[in-house]
Amino acid sequence: MRAPPGLVRLLAARGWGRAPRRCLGAMSRYVTEQRGRPNSADYRLYFKDADGKYISPFHDIPLFAGSKEDKEIPAKRSRTTGSEVVFNMIVEVPRWTNAKMEIATEEPLNPIKQDIKKGKLRYVANIFPHKGYIWNYGALPQTWEDPNHTDNNTGCCGDNDPIDVCEIGSKVRSSGEIVQVKVLGVLALVDEGETDWKIIAISVDDPDAHKIHDIDDVRKHKPGYLEATVDWFQAYKVPDGKPQNHFAFNGEFKNKDFAVEIIKSTHEYWKALLHKKADGGNVKCTNVLVRDSPFCCSEEDARSIVQSAPVHVNGDSVSPEVDSWYFFPK
Repeated sequence: MRAPPGLVRLLAARGWGRAPRRCLGAMSRYVTEQRGRPNSADYRLYFKDADGKYISPFHDIPLFAGSKEDKEIPAKRSRTTGSEVVFNMIVEVPRWTNAKMEIATEEPLNPIKQDIKKGKLRYVANIFPHKGYIWNYGALPQTWEDPNHTDNNTGCCGDNDPIDVCEIGSKVRSSGEIVQVKVLGVLALVDEGETDWKIIAISVDDPDAHKIHDIDDVRKHKPGYLEATVDWFQAYKVPDGKPQNHFAFNGEFKNKDFAVEIIKSTHEYWKALLHKKADGGNVKCTNVLVRDSPFCCSEEDARSIVQSAPVHVNGDSVSPEVDSWYFFPK
């Protein structure tokens, strides 16, 4: 008997499924391979390109959609829709899920893993009326928020991660999916004293993409979404006993042009990182396709990294507490 479609989607979002998995975005050029046990500390999601090479999603997937993947950076050409540049987005967390999945920046080949705090797997709370993440959440590859650079807009240094993306399209995506997006704007979150830009974007294949081109279009066609985004980021750490976050620009969203300039600057910081011109601390820069980077490794070395990880087995169940509501005190 077939499982109900809703149940299948829920299990897939929580990490249950077969390996390898085909990423549906970006013309199916990438495949993910699960290692370890889903819903556990050893679970990892590794990436392969269309040639079957194990790659780093952080370093080897191009920032600009349509760019050559095996040439030196920056990309010499990129896809556009009209006058809009199209970016690749790595989905870490599907909308309406709670597990804080993230690119493992301090591990070779940077697989996706679940964040751990104080020895426990990290889940975001359902702060009423929200359920988990309220967008498809992820990152732009080949970007890096430099912790040694003080941002002129926020007065704070970067958070040592690739730049974050909130994809506001209608489709619930999968962890590890590569989605081609156009950028609409950006929110300047200051998280525990660090600059943590949040790019607002929409998939180019979304039914509303043809009418949403900038941040004001989001207000027009998705009323309340931006306000909910500010509320979410302000409060999401409060259930863990931390204070509310705050924002630069008094929580005002900046437009597309501003956001693209921020992305370009983080791409430059990433290039410096990949060429040993910036100090990334514990960030692992192991890559397979950035030929002129001193961190470029062989296909055999990359395969050995993945094969050293635990084999994929059936996952643990998720505690029912993850689905509980959190009511914010007034």
